[in-house]
Amino acid sequence: MALGTTQARAQTPGTTAPPLAQRGLPSLGDAGMMTPLEERKLGDSIIRDLYRDPDYIDDPVVGEYVDGIWQALLKGARARGELPEELEERYAWEVLLGRDRSINAFALPGGYFGLHLGLVGVVSTRDELASVLAHEMSHITQRHIARMISQQSRQTPLMMAAMIVGMLAASKNPQAGTALAVGGQAAIIQAQLNYSRDMEREADRIGYGVLEQAGFAPRGFTGMFEKLQSASRLSDNGDWPYLRSHPLTTQRIADMQQRQRSQGLNPAAPVSADLQALLIGARSRVLGRPGVDVLRAWAAEPDGAGFAAQPLPKRAASLYAAALAHAQLRDLPRAQGLATQLALAVAGDMFAARQARLLQAELALQAGQAARVLTLLPASSQPPASPDGKGQAGRPELLLRAAALTQVGQANEAASSLQPWVSDRPRDASAWQALAAAYGAQEQVLRALRAEGEARVAQRELAGAVDRFRAAQDYSRKNPGGNADLIEASIIDARLRETQAALAQQRQDEAKR
Repeated sequence: MALGTTQARAQTPGTTAPPLAQRGLPSLGDAGMMTPLEERKLGDSIIRDLYRDPDYIDDPVVGEYVDGIWQALLKGARARGELPEELEERYAWEVLLGRDRSINAFALPGGYFGLHLGLVGVVSTRDELASVLAHEMSHITQRHIARMISQQSRQTPLMMAAMIVGMLAASKNPQAGTALAVGGQAAIIQAQLNYSRDMEREADRIGYGVLEQAGFAPRGFTGMFEKLQSASRLSDNGDWPYLRSHPLTTQRIADMQQRQRSQGLNPAAPVSADLQALLIGARSRVLGRPGVDVLRAWAAEPDGAGFAAQPLPKRAASLYAAALAHAQLRDLPRAQGLATQLALAVAGDMFAARQARLLQAELALQAGQAARVLTLLPASSQPPASPDGKGQAGRPELLLRAAALTQVGQANEAASSLQPWVSDRPRDASAWQALAAAYGAQEQVLRALRAEGEARVAQRELAGAVDRFRAAQDYSRKNPGGNADLIEASIIDARLRETQAALAQQRQDEAKR
């Protein structure tokens, strides 16, 4: 069962739907669809569970790379008029990464998106990954999920949320699927999981336009289709769930190829190697937890005969994977040696060189060499912020430097760099946690407790956030400080009230499931 299950609409045959008012369903307009706000609330209820999933990962390097593509696509959709103002304001527009090694991506109600590291690991260019994200984004901007959910009037939104979360879990454990659908329901659910062919074609068409508007090569669509088509010829072992939630047809492939030919482009033209994409892919494969035997095989690749004669792109990707694999196998000296070798190999490519430098800094931090991190990543080396000021550009450097500064006794500087970041991006849980560590190193207990609470809010862990804010409140009462602490205590009091109210509402909603 695929992860693209946002449109699950199972029902029990023969049941009669109660009136809308009794079911607590949204008031549906002439189009029979949920409002954007109602869809966002449904998405929020699903995301709370996904944040608790052990496969959820917040990797600054892969996250920044994906976010750069994502922000460009959002800008392209906005320029083409495909992003209505109401949806842009109401929806989350967040991409969550999962460690799962299967090739999959999926859209959720309310503008949330999931992306498996397995998919990032198989694409060869930014354009291919952008084509997947553009397609998924178009499912949201065209409100395909809302249409399909609203067609099924016999399930309350909260019941749908529980079903969707269960099916996401079942995609990792096919045997769990039977637990979700008993009494003959399995076939009905599976039949209703996939978008209609019309919706798939619409997402292809609009996604293609958004991709091109955002500055990506249209060849990305056909390149990704070729990968999917090749995989569809193989026996289905569960590695490509994207094929089941988004079935590939010859008509869809031909349509994308014809669009390119009409623009004077050759769909079969060879694509030049994208070094940065290959390095990100190598990182994604290793972070996907492939197992010790696979890690050892990747770690040994640079020692193989003929390795030096391989083309640079293949050699660089292998060096990156080998270095990170050695780190996971707890051989940091060898990992650092390979990372240095990688840095020398890709020095001529600005983007790949930065990825190599980030890897060197990451390994240095793991080895307890904080001073080396600061040498590799001086403050002046951080790339400029994203155009909207809210993206993730420079986030890997920020978090690595903050951790290193805290380790070398410069926690005040670390906190100073993190404060404006979390002010602009309050949903960045990792940055809040880094700020808590910096405050803790300075023995600023009140601020550290508040930052811990904010980190939990960012991950929708409201009960944990209430606990941290209460601890901060108690500490403030027992240890009154100066004016700065009084201001901080007032903020904490307000945040505690807000979080308690949100938690109470969340528990009421969960009780209705």
